[in-house]
Amino acid sequence: MDKLKVAIIDDHTLFREGLGNLLKLRGIEVVASLGDGREGVERVCELQPDAVLLDIRMPVMDGISVLENLNQRGVSAPIIILTTSRNEKDLADAMKGGAHGYFLKDMEPDALVTKLREVIAGNRVIAPAMKEAYARFAERSSDEPDPFQNLTPREKEILDLLAEGQSNKMIANGLGISDGTVKLHVKSILRKLDVRSRVEAAIMAVERGIQNADRGGR
Repeated sequence: MDKLKVAIIDDHTLFREGLGNLLKLRGIEVVASLGDGREGVERVCELQPDAVLLDIRMPVMDGISVLENLNQRGVSAPIIILTTSRNEKDLADAMKGGAHGYFLKDMEPDALVTKLREVIAGNRVIAPAMKEAYARFAERSSDEPDPFQNLTPREKEILDLLAEGQSNKMIANGLGISDGTVKLHVKSILRKLDVRSRVEAAIMAVERGIQNADRGGR
């Protein structure tokens, strides 16, 4: 079985090196270990690791910005926040940004590796000390209105096609409308979903099970 490949983005060199050694001793390959968020985004996009361990508090580009950039660029690897912060807002920002896990740096090494594997297997894992904060976040999120309800039937159809990876031109040809009309619909979709890129919109659609929902799963 191939080794798991992990990227570490953390501005503290001593911690980064210690974590890298810990993972290597447990059979996990560290393909990148970086202290700069901007460089981290580029290297993760280039290397496509199985997971990313990401600090929040970093100069130049903080962890939440790195998280959002990676998601905008379509990185499929789960991104796990690994931090000292027990701040509820940091947790909420991480979850809104698309993090798949929120770990605290005081966790035991073997527990970190176990939880890392759980995230890679498709689970969302939150540090025990943050479970109550996460429950409050989830409750608030469930009370918020569903932004997809604001989309018109045509916008939902186009969002579905975006989630399939189709370009504006492909969508226009398939629906028999102009490229310009598609662009206007996409702009409206981004505004209504409060996202900045078509990739974010597509990820939201897939995560919410919107893709193909109105067309019977073509």
